[in-house]
Amino acid sequence: MSKQDDNLWGSLVGGYKVPYDPRPMLEVLSEHHDNDAAWEELWNELHHQGDVGDASYAAVPVLVRLSAQHRPAHWGLYGLAATIEEARLMFPRNPPVPGWLMQDYAKAWDELFRLALRDLTIETDPKLVTCALAVVALHRKQLALARLALCADEERLEMLERQFAVEPPL
Repeated sequence: MSKQDDNLWGSLVGGYKVPYDPRPMLEVLSEHHDNDAAWEELWNELHHQGDVGDASYAAVPVLVRLSAQHRPAHWGLYGLAATIEEARLMFPRNPPVPGWLMQDYAKAWDELFRLALRDLTIETDPKLVTCALAVVALHRKQLALARLALCADEERLEMLERQFAVEPPL
């Protein structure tokens, strides 16, 4: 998030396929990691109905770096990173990770995996657990499992009911 990169950051595209510079919200999160409004804006701007852009990919290493010092990390880190990666892998309409970002993006995913494993040993919050499991699954190249983890619990129960013709527990 250096001043030298202003031109680059200003030219990045978000989930709506229009320019979006995530730095102001990343800056908010650097000071207040649990700021719901900042997380919500990043969710809205970096991902839209399966669409992501280079701003989405560029935000992931910064979010991981900001989150590494928090125990546990915010569930939004895992959920947003997993959603961005899922969209990248699932939809050919999304751009690849740019060459200038590939190394940092890959390193961020390695660190994200470690953070998810760390937090899964102590956390029970359903949002954090399911999103961290999606990160683990994606890191291990298990896209279908990650997609399942990102579904709401009700959606998973409905799928199980349809697949196995069993009534969900009350």
